Amino acid sequence: MSSLDAKNPRRIRILLVDDHPVIRTGLALILNNEADITVVAQAGSSEEALTLFAQHRPDITLMDLKMEGPASGVQAVVKIRSMAPTARVIILTSYDRDEDIYQSIRAGAMGYLVKDVPSDQIINALREVYRGKKHFPHRITEKLAERVTMADLSEREFEVLRLLAIGKSNKEIAETLFLALGTVKYHINNILTKLEAEDRTQAVIVALKRGLVELQ
Repeated sequence: MSSLDAKNPRRIRILLVDDHPVIRTGLALILNNEADITVVAQAGSSEEALTLFAQHRPDITLMDLKMEGPASGVQAVVKIRSMAPTARVIILTSYDRDEDIYQSIRAGAMGYLVKDVPSDQIINALREVYRGKKHFPHRITEKLAERVTMADLSEREFEVLRLLAIGKSNKEIAETLFLALGTVKYHINNILTKLEAEDRTQAVIVALKRGLVELQ
């Protein structure tokens, strides 16, 4: 347990966001055991996180990415940063796919941790981010470096890719998106090029591994 600086007794105020109550409770116990950290609120969804952020204005929000409900962790980061542009958010998630990392950082996250890290690394990240630094472990920066060299898919290409992932044929994609068959083929060719895939099956596999799409 760390000791408080007598000249600066203020604790780092944390908002925990995770849809698993056991994880939130465990994290809160660990963090509240540090003399310079206190958990001021806990949220079980992105929507609840926005309400509690506005109410408590924590120093740092420790946020999961994938939660039940209509909004993702990334969307919550965007909304929190729109409310408070200097808000500090650290992602704590089970996923280390390059697209999740990339989108989180684009949204404004100052740290990204995977849940298998030791608790002292989480505590260290909170202190670093509180001091205005960013915290990205080596394996996260490696994945990010790989991702930033890849071309982004357009919104329409994402729509086509999601339909490819659930097994839709070109004709079915055209009917679903109200596109000409030739336009669908054009988008699929772009997807194959950007994902460096030889065919649509490989494109879906690459997309799943990177976190571009998820099978429901």
